[in-house]
Amino acid sequence: MGKLEQPRESDSSTEVQVYLASASPRRRELLQSVGLRFETITADIDETHRAGEPPEQFVQRLATEKAQHVAARLVRQNRVIHPVIAADTCVVIGGQVLGKPRHREHAAQMLRRLSGRPHEVLTAVVMQQGVDSLGAVSRSRVKFKTLNDDEIIRYCRTSEPLDKAGAYAIQGLASGFVEHLQGSYTGVVGLPMFELRALLVRAGIDWI
Repeated sequence: MGKLEQPRESDSSTEVQVYLASASPRRRELLQSVGLRFETITADIDETHRAGEPPEQFVQRLATEKAQHVAARLVRQNRVIHPVIAADTCVVIGGQVLGKPRHREHAAQMLRRLSGRPHEVLTAVVMQQGVDSLGAVSRSRVKFKTLNDDEIIRYCRTSEPLDKAGAYAIQGLASGFVEHLQGSYTGVVGLPMFELRALLVRAGIDWI
């Protein structure tokens, strides 16, 4: 398949290749970076982690629910149907899932836990096409340097940690905390592009 048009987000369903079931600007930027034409439709679901739910099952469930929520809305609105892409990310340390911090002090608590220790980042990506749902999970291992309290306090004074799983953005200011990354950088950002492309190719869409 030839190269796609210049990266842009489309508001016209006649130009859309995929729908993105996410309000995340990081995910939009990743799709724009490879030239996919897409429309963003936010999925309003309960993102509560269920007691005893394994991390991989948790992110798979949320990504699937987001995709199905948007796909059902498109059907109700008699919209042109294209594949719906959804993703969900969680940070895991010591077997515990770290979601988005509730406030700055909560973010600081998370960062103190991550300081100097390796943690795992899981991102599930799901493609919903009609009644069919396909998905994959990206696993990455990240190790932070040992953070001092001044670094944590200054970082938490920014707005960056507050809407991020694990209270940090690897593509932002916290890039200076990352001592080692094993796995998928885009998976840690929130949308694993290797896994996503494999799913889209099955739907006849490619950005290469």
